[in-house]
Amino acid sequence: MSRFDPRVEALPETFPVFPLAGALLLPRGKLPLNIFEPRYLALVEDALAAGRMFGMIQPDPAAPAGAHGPALYRIGCLGRISSFSETEDGRYLITLTGLLRFAVAEEAAPRRGYRRVRAAYDAYLGDLSSDLPLPSPPAGVVEREALLAALRGYFSRRGFDANWDAIRRMPDEDLVVTLAMVCPFPPAEKQALLEAAGETERAATLLALLQMGAAAPDDSSDHRVS
Repeated sequence: MSRFDPRVEALPETFPVFPLAGALLLPRGKLPLNIFEPRYLALVEDALAAGRMFGMIQPDPAAPAGAHGPALYRIGCLGRISSFSETEDGRYLITLTGLLRFAVAEEAAPRRGYRRVRAAYDAYLGDLSSDLPLPSPPAGVVEREALLAALRGYFSRRGFDANWDAIRRMPDEDLVVTLAMVCPFPPAEKQALLEAAGETERAATLLALLQMGAAAPDDSSDHRVS
């Protein structure tokens, strides 16, 4: 367990959320963010002053908007600001490291323009990188050769390049988390990866999405993933 990981009793009950379609944060994943909107600059400032934690969550386009803005999916991921820098033009460049998923119990009143939720963690305490049991074994859950074959087809279809040596060296769990976060799947598919019951289920979902994506046409070109 990292000395920066919060204990269960220290998890915030209410915290800010950054609603961003297509942005997926998973437990133990690292999400770089370029913060420039005033309300999200305020969110980062307040998070830095209070445990460095806030949640990532996607808007739910299938649900009607509420009093505070677009509807949100019920499940998001709490993260901790693990690196932080300021730019000369007033932006924040941060890395948010995923801690554990949460269910939105209710939305709280906004603060300084950003949205907040009250969270329930009970179903996701196994996400914490601590002595708590993971929902599925962290190793050996990936059909690795099938996953790499599907990934090659997916990248080839879209004209992506990749550092294949680095990909081969990644442990199974890191490989699944990284690919789930960086591959440009539609928001609903990103949400399916987030809500997968455990490591095995997430790996199977990722494999299916890559295989379907490899068979679908795409106009993208000149991309690089490393």
